[in-house]
Amino acid sequence: MQTVATKLPARPPTGSASSAPKKRRLKGPIFWVVLGLIGLFLLFGGIKALQIFAMVSAGAKMVPPPTTVTSAVVKQTDWQPILSAIGSISPVQGATISAEIPGMVAEIGFESGKPVKKGDLLLKLDASSEIAQLRSAEADAELAKSDYDRARDLADRTVISKAELDAAESKYAQKKAMVDNMQAVIAKKEIHAPFDGFAGIRSVNPGQMVAAGDPLVSLQTLEHVFVDFSLPQNALGKISDDLPVRVTTDAVPGREFSGALSAINPAIDQATRNVKLQATLDNGDHALRAGMFAKVRLLLPEKNSVLYIPATSVAYAPYGDSVYVIEKKHDEKTKQDELVLRQQFVRLGEARGDFVAVKEGLKAGQEVVGTGAFKLRNGMNVVIDNKLAPKAQFSPNPDDT
Repeated sequence: MQTVATKLPARPPTGSASSAPKKRRLKGPIFWVVLGLIGLFLLFGGIKALQIFAMVSAGAKMVPPPTTVTSAVVKQTDWQPILSAIGSISPVQGATISAEIPGMVAEIGFESGKPVKKGDLLLKLDASSEIAQLRSAEADAELAKSDYDRARDLADRTVISKAELDAAESKYAQKKAMVDNMQAVIAKKEIHAPFDGFAGIRSVNPGQMVAAGDPLVSLQTLEHVFVDFSLPQNALGKISDDLPVRVTTDAVPGREFSGALSAINPAIDQATRNVKLQATLDNGDHALRAGMFAKVRLLLPEKNSVLYIPATSVAYAPYGDSVYVIEKKHDEKTKQDELVLRQQFVRLGEARGDFVAVKEGLKAGQEVVGTGAFKLRNGMNVVIDNKLAPKAQFSPNPDDT
């Protein structure tokens, strides 16, 4: 009898048959979660991209509002050429009164800072010794005159010789000269004002000993004063006597003094190559005093036609100065006229007050930006508002605005 062996199937490894279905059941939910997250990311990214695209499109279409500026018109006028310099005030008549001979101050006949007239007594030195010597000299002179008169009478009668008469005459002349000398010494003890003027602050007091040459007081006239200044030698051919001069000083702000050129030094200073000049000014109210610092403007006779604008219109730069010209431009999109800036380089001339001359780059009647040119750019749209525009002046106060 043949035995048939039954082959049992092999037992699978522990956990292998039961874990496969579990893995398949886990993969399904994770996949859909990841896929959902990717979808959300793409959705939000698309929305953000659309927002950015919309902002870029709106920015490209947006036009910035025009900038508000002030304006000034380029004007043309005749300017008289001016040569400017720095000078100082000096008196037409001024002196420091000194003692000619030594002595003690006995009397002071003036008040410091007060006016004095020509011939007024300023100081008197003690002359008691000289007065006593004068009396003795006068007595000797009287005796010598009597001797001379008797000798002349005797000579007329040929009682004495001609030599004796000459000796008597010489003695009388000597005694008379001694009297004159003592009178001169006494006169020098009294010091009088040599001209009308204002006395300065006295340098001595009564009872003080002074030596010959010691300064006692200064004396100056103030009705007219000089202003001394210098100009380069290349200006010598442009100047002549009696040219008008205008003077200002910080000591008298807001006021201009008028005068005329009165002296031109014949020699040129070899150190500076400048020519020294002097002008005379009226000073009836005594506003100007000697030693004052002054700004001098010498007006030349000819006149030049110039274009000028406010100095605040200029944008100063190392590569060149420029202004912004305001021009009208027609916009094809809006069908309206707009004000547009055009940067224009210019060559400047002299400045007067708040204005500056323009030699090249502009024409009369053009309109330029008046202030704030440093913040502008070429092609910018602007609107004009001159309500708060600063008022430019030829003689501003203070004069360095």
